[in-house]
Amino acid sequence: MSFFEDVYKIVKKIPPGKVTTYGEIARALGTRDARKVGWAMHANRDPGVPCHRVVDRTGRLAPNFAFDGAEEQRRRLAEEGVTFKDEMHVQLLKHMLRFDR
Repeated sequence: MSFFEDVYKIVKKIPPGKVTTYGEIARALGTRDARKVGWAMHANRDPGVPCHRVVDRTGRLAPNFAFDGAEEQRRRLAEEGVTFKDEMHVQLLKHMLRFDR
């Protein structure tokens, strides 16, 4: 299995109403390369991978979200009950999902 496939397998485990970070996914995979996780998210073309549930370490939405930008990411998260601090940041402490290794 490729690194990107491993990333997608983890992202599929994030339930509605929760988010996680690129760094948390990297940690779950035993690496510190959060940037590579971001590349995987950007390359994803499978609508079955809930990549809208992945944010940066500050809870910031992805300005280049693969499916129509940050506004669409925000819409999808809000629809699942995720709340926000401001236009571009989720309430990370309230909605963060951490993975066991």
